[in-house]
Amino acid sequence: MRYDFEERKFTDLRTAAGNTAVVHADGRMSWRSLHARTRYWMHRAREAGARPDYPLVILGHKEASFTSAILGCLTLGVPYVPVDTVNPVERIRQIVDLSGATLIYDAATNRFIEHDGLKVPLEETDIAYIMFTSGSTGAPKGVQIGHESLTLFVHWVRDHLALGKAPVLMDQMLFSFDFSLFNLAASLATGGTLVLCSRDIIASRDAFLHHLAKNRVSVWASTPSFARQQLMNAHFDRISLPDLSVFVFGAESLNHRLVSELRDRFPNARIVNSYGPTEATCSTTWADIDASMLDPTTNNYSIGRAKPYATVFVDNGEICIAGDHVMRGYLNAPALNQTALFVHDGKRAYRTGDMGVIDESGLVHFRGRRDDQIKLNGIRIELAEIDAALANLPGVRSGVAVALHRPDGTLLRMIGVVEPNDGIDGEGIQPLPHGLLPWRSMLGLTLPAYMIPSELVACCPLPTTATDKTDRKTLESRYFDARLKAR
Repeated sequence: MRYDFEERKFTDLRTAAGNTAVVHADGRMSWRSLHARTRYWMHRAREAGARPDYPLVILGHKEASFTSAILGCLTLGVPYVPVDTVNPVERIRQIVDLSGATLIYDAATNRFIEHDGLKVPLEETDIAYIMFTSGSTGAPKGVQIGHESLTLFVHWVRDHLALGKAPVLMDQMLFSFDFSLFNLAASLATGGTLVLCSRDIIASRDAFLHHLAKNRVSVWASTPSFARQQLMNAHFDRISLPDLSVFVFGAESLNHRLVSELRDRFPNARIVNSYGPTEATCSTTWADIDASMLDPTTNNYSIGRAKPYATVFVDNGEICIAGDHVMRGYLNAPALNQTALFVHDGKRAYRTGDMGVIDESGLVHFRGRRDDQIKLNGIRIELAEIDAALANLPGVRSGVAVALHRPDGTLLRMIGVVEPNDGIDGEGIQPLPHGLLPWRSMLGLTLPAYMIPSELVACCPLPTTATDKTDRKTLESRYFDARLKAR
């Protein structure tokens, strides 16, 4: 059995129906059971008032019923709005209100809750889901993705990525993070298995590793930061995880140090790098990584080439994406849509805010975010370039440049924070290991003087956001807290 995302229904109903479709905290769910539970969920949703083109919020965290609800919404033509309960309560309320939903499904308690929403359908019809991302104004932005976009993405996963027959995918990313769509699509469209990994399971490295090994996970998809955290466990290797054969990365730059360590631990595994904002349905470029794809300027790997249905080009240094997989616009944000969206060769197109270049072979290289550019002493600096140099220091697993700001928001100075390979005692900001004391001269070999941080400190592990990206804002706060305590 499998779920056909284009036809929006379960197919091949008599084939391997007893195989495991979803692994969850309380056990396993077969394909037959997933089908039955989804149908029952749809019956209850209709009775509760779910209708096509009216958004429905799904609230929860890695419950099996969250998966049934997503499939139920797709089948019914109800735009789903995934909201994870690891988010602060106020943010959850904000997203629910902004979505205009009149119905919430609580996956943890398996109940429907009425909400005082707009009681009108979306202006855009046939929307598959609305994913909320952080907005520059402080309010989340609702990204509207149509069914046509989702179908294109699923076809690529199924027909081009070659994950093997019935792959088993680790699923630790929040359903409210668009990269998690990769796991859902790859497992359910191919008749594979989705192994849900809650934050409770991940909290214990040994329990997490056992969970993956017991369920014979074959595909690992995550941010590079999350993989780096696991490398602190000496047992994270091919001996403990013999079925793990593919790594898929996205949402952050993939550097040489991480790839090198993974190849040592998993010498026969494929490593795939991908790129794409939420606004372009999870990912737009991809490539199987090899040594030729290393960008000598940043020491990061290329983010690959455009998928068959996408066009990628650079306009004034900014990466732009065009195609039918581009979002239908931000929810109820016409002014923002005018700024971010345009038409390119008759297709919807999106200005990503990411900086990049395309080399002569057609490979795209990410060069940081517009909003990660700073102007220090009158000189414009890309923090991503400094991140790469810090990660290349000896004995360092990862590094990040952090801009420090005064209370009024103006730039004070820039520091570097590194995560040593061997870890450090204590939490928060710590002094550097002895081997890194000549860090200024080491960075001076690759960076001009104006790009060298004013100070270098250590932190292990580097903090991450709810979507497992390195968190610069938290590092800035930790640094100031440490300096206050030191007075």
